[in-house]
Amino acid sequence: MKMEYNKMKNIFNRKSSRKAGYICRAELVEAPTRWLKILAFFLFIISFASCTQRQVVTWPEITKESKPWTRWWWLGSDVDSTGLKYNLEALGNAGIGGVEITPIYGVKGREAHYLDYLSPQWMKMLNFTQAETKRLGMGTDMNTGTGWPFGGPDVSIEDAASKAIFAQFVLKKDELIVEKFDAQGDKNAKLDKVMIYMESGKVINATHLVAERGIFSYTPPEDGKMVALYVGKTLQKVKRAAPGGQGYVVNHFDKEAIKRYLSKFDKAFVETQTPFPNGFFNDSYEVYGANWTSSLLQEFENRRGYKLQEYFPDLLANGQTERSVRVISDYRETVGDILKENFTEVWTEWAHSHGVITRNQAHGSPANLIDIYAAVDIPECESFGISDFDIPGLRKDEIKKKNDGDPAILKYASSAAHISGKKFTSAETFTWLTEHFRTSLSQAKVEIDQMFTSGVNHVYFHGSTYSPETAEWPGWKFYASVDMSPTNSIWKDAPAFFKYVTRVQSFLQEGQPDNDFLLYLPMHDIWANQRGSFFTTFAIHGMREKLPEFCEAVDEIMAHGYDLDYISDQFILNTTTENGLLKTIGGAKYKALIVPAANLIPLETLKQLVVLSEKGANIIFTDHYPSDVPGLANLDLRRVEMKNLLEKIKTKAVLGKDYKELLSNYKEEKFVSQFGGQLIRRKHENGHTYFMTMLKNKPIDGWISLAVNAESAVIFDPLTGKEGQANVRKSGNNTEVYLQLKPGQSLILKTFDKKISLKNKWKYFSPTADEMLLSDNWNLSFPDSQPEVKETFLLDSLTSWTNLNNPDLQRNMGTGKYSKRFNFEKKSGAEYLLQLGDVRESAKVKINGVEVATLFSVPFEIYIGKHLKNGENLIEIEVTNLPANRIRDYDKRGVQWRNFHEINFVSITYQPTKFDHWEIMPSGLLGDVRIVEVSPKEH
Repeated sequence: MKMEYNKMKNIFNRKSSRKAGYICRAELVEAPTRWLKILAFFLFIISFASCTQRQVVTWPEITKESKPWTRWWWLGSDVDSTGLKYNLEALGNAGIGGVEITPIYGVKGREAHYLDYLSPQWMKMLNFTQAETKRLGMGTDMNTGTGWPFGGPDVSIEDAASKAIFAQFVLKKDELIVEKFDAQGDKNAKLDKVMIYMESGKVINATHLVAERGIFSYTPPEDGKMVALYVGKTLQKVKRAAPGGQGYVVNHFDKEAIKRYLSKFDKAFVETQTPFPNGFFNDSYEVYGANWTSSLLQEFENRRGYKLQEYFPDLLANGQTERSVRVISDYRETVGDILKENFTEVWTEWAHSHGVITRNQAHGSPANLIDIYAAVDIPECESFGISDFDIPGLRKDEIKKKNDGDPAILKYASSAAHISGKKFTSAETFTWLTEHFRTSLSQAKVEIDQMFTSGVNHVYFHGSTYSPETAEWPGWKFYASVDMSPTNSIWKDAPAFFKYVTRVQSFLQEGQPDNDFLLYLPMHDIWANQRGSFFTTFAIHGMREKLPEFCEAVDEIMAHGYDLDYISDQFILNTTTENGLLKTIGGAKYKALIVPAANLIPLETLKQLVVLSEKGANIIFTDHYPSDVPGLANLDLRRVEMKNLLEKIKTKAVLGKDYKELLSNYKEEKFVSQFGGQLIRRKHENGHTYFMTMLKNKPIDGWISLAVNAESAVIFDPLTGKEGQANVRKSGNNTEVYLQLKPGQSLILKTFDKKISLKNKWKYFSPTADEMLLSDNWNLSFPDSQPEVKETFLLDSLTSWTNLNNPDLQRNMGTGKYSKRFNFEKKSGAEYLLQLGDVRESAKVKINGVEVATLFSVPFEIYIGKHLKNGENLIEIEVTNLPANRIRDYDKRGVQWRNFHEINFVSITYQPTKFDHWEIMPSGLLGDVRIVEVSPKEH
């Protein structure tokens, strides 16, 4: 066969024309049949190799999941088929991949049109929505409730969120105490335990001594104290509830209450024969004051090995003694376990029984966030506020709230997804990015880049409000969001932003996570160090302040050019080793596990670390080894066992104080450590995929050493959709890639283990000394403006159109069209970069009648060489401003647009406010426009 193959190969070489694959007919006629088969196979191999190479270097397939989704607020569930069709088509046509329905309070004056949640009429609209999204290639999620958190009219007082009420009494020897236990008149509270604690240490359960009507009398034989426990109700109602959704918040710690709550959804879907949605959603845990459930004492004893009621004084001592700290920590761990098992897992199992996935925001809960996030299909984090990026030209707003969702906090959700093997990490995106009506796409772009580098790959905007096409501007509005809807002026250019998000997510949803290290979350230290009330939660607001040491460790490791995922005790127990790497239950692999200066570590965790280290895993302890075990039960025995385990781990693990020294044996990403960029790296079957962004004032133009080996690389620009093979070289054992990035820019870098050769090479440029300044003789008209502006202006210089001699331009929302003719002579081999400078707020660029790009982010620039011609050229730039000046004018004139029930409309500080005090925001092109000549750069 080999000889026949070689003969066939010779014929092919001898008789083929210059057109690949053509062989003269005479030779083929004479060839034996088996030679034809060999030829076919030979051509197939060539074709397959070529096709394979093309496949691995092309943009990924676009799916509805790779597009951004949005939370879709249904005000009063006041929806109809006409409005649903209009809204969904607007969202779908703009590039939104799906909606998550969350009904809330309604619009004033529309009460007759409200639909009760889960009523037959409401389910009919849900059914229609799903049919429409299917037609449009979109998806539908829904909140498993209205507003937040879960609850409603079907939640009885017995199933409502519960709390502990403690009453404490001092006992004197031989002094009769008579007490009527009535929980200070709280009719919903029930006496659960009466415990007596003698000075001698004796503990008496005196609950049985309580007579009818709560009368208790007792003469103590010695001094002591008494604690009575009542189990009461928080009486919290669903926040921002929609019609038919008002009622008590359900007890998230009660499995049977959760099942009863979910049964109403079974009933509604079955009776109306409505198909279930793609996914069910749960918002951040905001169950205020719910710290107890009737089964907690039994759950505690089963899990912690002793009776909590025998230590009520320690529970209530605010961590003032070591025993108090241990009891409180045991309580906190128990509450977290119960929340995960009785709510999160029950809810997810119920959804799975209907073929539906779950998406959950664990932050705000009292539990180990990693375990709660990992218990659902899609962990979801949240950004709240805006980051202070040092990027030239990035507009900063004096009205702002510092972002609570920094990378160290965002990574809880993505870590849970990575270690548990979940494909998606979603994010509630841009909650209060800036004040309503003031947020630009340029501010959104850099914020979402940071989310991408933190592991997010499935964005949900917060959000879009259903609003009828006939509603007067500004339409129906939700108070706390960046308004991604057709009534916002940014909607004109938002499709370009959505396309950018889609391109990035299409890469980040491929392959597997490839972070360097696992960082142990020292949850027992965290529980032990949270002093004060025995009940604590981990809300997104102020989480960094609650976990300062851990967040500092994250910052330091990442600053040295490494990426990491957090891991909990639960997931360490299921981690194995493979070829010296740590492998989590989800299949992700890591170079080492870092334990960041933990004092307390469970015995089971330490045992597993010993096992892993003995099997070749790299375990790194920073600053010191753990010194104790958490919990109260069998403490002395566990301490002895811990001492023995520590002797074993010390022979295998690495100990040190300085992260740079500890991690020096591992390759860091110089893009981060040397240049200050942010990135995330993933693995694909032929190499690695990077998303890189420069969110600092540090331009890059040079060779960047990667932490992985590669033979080739391709750069993809998610803003323009262009791609090309990058320049790659070897420097010792390192792979270097040549990159050019300005502050605010980002790119996708896809590396390959084998050499590839593409016709399309990535183009590198250097500016020459030549540029053309387009500063004067601009014509400015307004094809779209509210209020209408018919006048055309001839501009001697570029300035905010609010400075022009027309009062309507100080209050308009719209698009100004700048046009100018100019003569230009192109140089052979040169390229030309159009720089718009300060744009307020986004711009569509046309050159000689051809649309070049929509520019919505800094730096506002695009290559235009192929669109220029020698001689006269026409440039047209359509700039769209924000709605801020228009809404300011509305409030100055007293236009009543705030017509919503409940919270109605508030400022970023959650205060009722008018916007008439705002300064006029600049609009249009504010500075010189340049055409900069650049020349190809060789390396």
